[in-house]
Amino acid sequence: MTRAPVHLGGICVALLVLVAVIAEAAPADKSKVVKHKPKKVKCHDKKYPLCYHKDLYCPDSCARTCVVDCSSCQPVCTAPPPPPPSPPKGKHHPPPPPKGKHNPPPPPKGKHSTPPSPPSGPKKVRCMNKKYSSCYYRQFTCPAACPGSCEVDCVTCSPVCNCDKPGAVCQDPRFIGADGITFYFHGKKDHDFCLVSDSNLHINAHFIGKRNANLGRDFTWVQSLGILFDNHQLYIGAKKTATWDDAVNRLALTFDGEPVYLPESLGFRWHSSTSPAVTITRSSPTNDVVIEVEGNFRIKAAVVPITQKDSIIHKYGISEEDCFAHLDLSFKFYSLSGDVSGVLGQTYASNYVSRVKMGIQMPVLGGDEEFSSSNLFAADCAVARFVVKSNNASESFEFDDMNCASGVSGRGMTGVVCKR
Repeated sequence: MTRAPVHLGGICVALLVLVAVIAEAAPADKSKVVKHKPKKVKCHDKKYPLCYHKDLYCPDSCARTCVVDCSSCQPVCTAPPPPPPSPPKGKHHPPPPPKGKHNPPPPPKGKHSTPPSPPSGPKKVRCMNKKYSSCYYRQFTCPAACPGSCEVDCVTCSPVCNCDKPGAVCQDPRFIGADGITFYFHGKKDHDFCLVSDSNLHINAHFIGKRNANLGRDFTWVQSLGILFDNHQLYIGAKKTATWDDAVNRLALTFDGEPVYLPESLGFRWHSSTSPAVTITRSSPTNDVVIEVEGNFRIKAAVVPITQKDSIIHKYGISEEDCFAHLDLSFKFYSLSGDVSGVLGQTYASNYVSRVKMGIQMPVLGGDEEFSSSNLFAADCAVARFVVKSNNASESFEFDDMNCASGVSGRGMTGVVCKR
């Protein structure tokens, strides 16, 4: 029996044809990426009316994954957020920072023979609003413009400087009014001035400072606030400090004359037993708090020093005996009337027209006599609007570096007479 001959040439041709067919069916070069159409994004924060609901488009570098920074009204790239960690069961506040974070450790309290090492870097902050699950508890680093004083805007999921928003009072007092216009009010050192006065809210500030012979005025900073609302009095102040240490709390608080003690734990919240609407929350283990009276106001306060660098740049002439610890403040109001007044409060009034001279580098608002108060808890400035609801004339209070007793002063209004 004869076998059929094997035609190797034909088999090779068939294999070559098969390889060609497979090559034609292969997918296109994977290196060719389809360019997506830029995503349209909007600012959803009504605090920025010029940017609110304005159509913006993502840049090419993140055509489908950007968000809007409402403060600058620009689309910014952001990495996809990791899933938020589940809060520990049974705890109503986030865990404290890991042990050993401060390296080297701070010196024992009360001993400042040698200055502590400066902070290792900018402050770390987190979004603490559970309503924004994609951003909740994500950690960010403060921008270079405000390395020690920022917060997370949970809407845009990005860090923003506390002192760059309407309602801010910071530095050598720099104010940002409700209209977004920045101005300075220097006042006088060791005097009290009315920042806000309305029918149910009055806020005075005590100014500390140093005289500058070359300028003919004082360098000033806000050392403390005296807040009147309903029939309550709330005090917040920065304690006098020679050598600054971030790990040492220099914040003093009292409510209706009683000291408020807050454990040095991030997220700890204090509730008033006599007025449940009043809460004070630590936004960092030391020197940062959020004070809120439901339906009335919210104040973010941070105790900060004048650094050696600040002193050199601005020629403050700060010595080693006093770093002039003061308050950086951010105010939010919930129920002001159209008749509100005060250095900051007037910018929220319905008929407000800015008196600030625009177009200059440092626009200054005058009116020292107009806004001057006789003491920290006196509602007797010339523009006072506060209506006293009770008269506790027999009470006496003590505040940090002050002895105070309530009584009647100016305009028939109940105040607190303070002697230093």
